[in-house]
Amino acid sequence: MLIKIHYTPITSNSTAAWVATPSPMRKRRYRPILLGITLLALGACTAPMNQTDKSTGFIKELPEGVALIAAPYQNLQEVVLKPEDGCYWYRHYGQIETTMLPLRTVEGRPICTQVAFKPPVAG
Repeated sequence: MLIKIHYTPITSNSTAAWVATPSPMRKRRYRPILLGITLLALGACTAPMNQTDKSTGFIKELPEGVALIAAPYQNLQEVVLKPEDGCYWYRHYGQIETTMLPLRTVEGRPICTQVAFKPPVAG
């Protein structure tokens, strides 16, 4: 493969010189390839959203951010994301009954995802 050399003039107060630089066309040829590699690399960093166990319905692996802000006394092994409210709920084993409770932060706020606004249906 031949590399085309592009000569760029450099002028100073006393003399003029020419510096050999790679052709600007060479950079443009590889730009789509680099863009594709970058997009593939970034796509590999995202976590799939629907990682639920089909038999139990619980999330297999809780997102790291959710696990970090959740209060320590909650069961993080059995968590679901309810589509009705967009909040995470966990299974609580009480003395009398087992129930689903909202997953909360240390401050007591529920942990929810951002749900798209649905306008009311007129009818």
